[in-house]
Amino acid sequence: MRVRWAVSIWAFCLAVLLGAGATAAWADSPVQLGSARIADSAGILDGSERAMVTDSIDDLATEHGVDLWVVYVPTFTDPSDAEGWANQTAEDNNLGPNQYLLAIATEDRAYYLSGDSSGPVSGDQLTAIEQRLILPQLRDEDWAGAGVAAAQGLGSAVGGGSTGAAGSGGSTGWLTVLLIVVVAVVAVVLLVVFLRRRRVAAGQGPAPTGRAGAPVDPLTTTSIPELERLAGSALVQTDDAVRTSEEELGFATASYGEQATAAFTAALAGAKEQLTQAFALRQRLDDAEPDTEQQQRDWNIEIIRRCDHANHVLDEQAASFDELRALERNAPAAVEELRARTAAAEPAVQTARETVTALQARYTPDALITVLDNPSEAAERLTFATAAVADASARLAAGDSGEAAVGIRAAEEALDQSTQLTGAVKRLQADLTAAEQQVAARIAELDGDVAAAAGQADPTGGLAAAVASTSATVAQVRTALGVANNPIALLARLDAANAQIDGALQEVRTAAEQRQRAVAALGQTLQTAQAQVSAAEDFVVSRRGAVGPEARTRLAEAGRTLVQAQGLAPNDPTQALSLAQRATSLAGQAVQLAQADLGQFQNQSAGGLDGMFDGGGQGGGNGMLGAVLGGILINSVLGGGGGGGSRSGGGMFGGGGGGSRSRSGGGMFGGGGGRSRSAGSFGGGGTRSRRGGGRF
Repeated sequence: MRVRWAVSIWAFCLAVLLGAGATAAWADSPVQLGSARIADSAGILDGSERAMVTDSIDDLATEHGVDLWVVYVPTFTDPSDAEGWANQTAEDNNLGPNQYLLAIATEDRAYYLSGDSSGPVSGDQLTAIEQRLILPQLRDEDWAGAGVAAAQGLGSAVGGGSTGAAGSGGSTGWLTVLLIVVVAVVAVVLLVVFLRRRRVAAGQGPAPTGRAGAPVDPLTTTSIPELERLAGSALVQTDDAVRTSEEELGFATASYGEQATAAFTAALAGAKEQLTQAFALRQRLDDAEPDTEQQQRDWNIEIIRRCDHANHVLDEQAASFDELRALERNAPAAVEELRARTAAAEPAVQTARETVTALQARYTPDALITVLDNPSEAAERLTFATAAVADASARLAAGDSGEAAVGIRAAEEALDQSTQLTGAVKRLQADLTAAEQQVAARIAELDGDVAAAAGQADPTGGLAAAVASTSATVAQVRTALGVANNPIALLARLDAANAQIDGALQEVRTAAEQRQRAVAALGQTLQTAQAQVSAAEDFVVSRRGAVGPEARTRLAEAGRTLVQAQGLAPNDPTQALSLAQRATSLAGQAVQLAQADLGQFQNQSAGGLDGMFDGGGQGGGNGMLGAVLGGILINSVLGGGGGGGSRSGGGMFGGGGGGSRSRSGGGMFGGGGGRSRSAGSFGGGGTRSRRGGGRF
């Protein structure tokens, strides 16, 4: 997942259009700040206005321990962009994490609120302060009001209040929930900042050294609990990056073909391999075998490093991927296509709802747990897609194709999830039907085993015990078949009984017979394992905004184990059978853990999130809560890495977790540098660079 402070999604969700700029009359380089908190080389404040801004700045420092400087110049130069100028001024004057700088170019009609990434106000909050509070004042040329608004907004953010303007209408709900989402994933942000600082130390300045002068990796001196937290955040962040990158690659491949996307496919495969190894290490940490403190330290550090590398593998293709997708250029056609796709997807939601109702009459709730709410979730995604398409259309009408691309990307992902959710219902229906058929076949097979055991020598009594246990299991399953049941669970019970009696009959069967039995059992078990892993995958992916590292780890291990089983099947069916059964068990654990995470998410939403959405309820009238649950808004708010461009409307392909130091975040796509306003979501977590600001 690309962790970027995305001004583009704020523009999409808050419907903020930036005005056109004017030509500069003269230029000002970054200034040296004196003892005063206001620098006004533009000469636009009178005495009373200066006093008003000063009072607000003093109140901010007294009440919240946060400092603010406000600089007014005619225009920005050396550097000429607002972000670079403001950040350079902050750097030149050694501003710390609790110190902020508002830079305003009155002739350029450009501005930027600069803040350190490790400060108490997040990049998204800074963007909200800019767009909701500062920008309206600047458009009215209320220069003093802009300074006062900055101070009040910072105070509200630090104090836990709202950074939205009063009376802002429905869009305030979008802002509020996005701020809540940011708070909910603050661990991911802290991870990114941590990794970024490591890279700064390694690549942009003298690194800390030990007694022998060798560089010291900050991770080696971090406590184990903190390493566990960072590693868990890295897994979630990178897993989201890989999954959304895979979705984005699917869109691109459908449009441009496999040959045009071959390099991106290879990058994704490389990132997946690193992530798989990271999850395998987490599984070793989670298993029942005790680990030494050194193992815990080493493995958590290795998880962080592998996730970091996975993001960078994606980042290397970021710019090329943007050029390929070019959503800005194709925005009008994309909007029309999405309208048609949204309308075409609606019947599938109704069909899924009817299918779930029919399945409930035949099967127990535990058999349907992964799809019970799929129809309502699919409807939520369609609602959000409709809102995103409408916003994109409005952006195009206003001539802003860059922001339209953001809505297009969000709609694409929402539609993709809706299709996945309804498709999961069909797949489970087919899996349950297949399981019922396998149950009948397995019962017949076990009846034959019980008959074959009759008359066999049994000096230890083990065979008789196996026969009795198997007969009891078969009788219980036959009884369960007469009512609503879970055929997959029944099949698992029969598989266990089959393994027991096969072991007891091993002495009286030839090696060829034993192999034949193992091969026969393996085919059915692999089919069950594949179904269970697929169901768990569908469940986690479509609800990844709520799912933590434990569930993702079990799912990854289930997939890895299933692949091992499939690979061993031709030559070692006995070992493959054991691995397939383990994959099934791990998939079930993944679903249980994901359900627990989902329950916490739902409790939090019931405790306050629902009311933040227009219309209330499950996302209200705009599908926002469903988009948060699906990870769509998290990917947009915390999406992107470093990179090196600006105002990109293409797809997002990148990884991250590091890059050059920047006082404020935003527009992060890729691992280094700073990109901004990117609409897609192919990439990984990364550093922050251009966050907000703009023209007025």
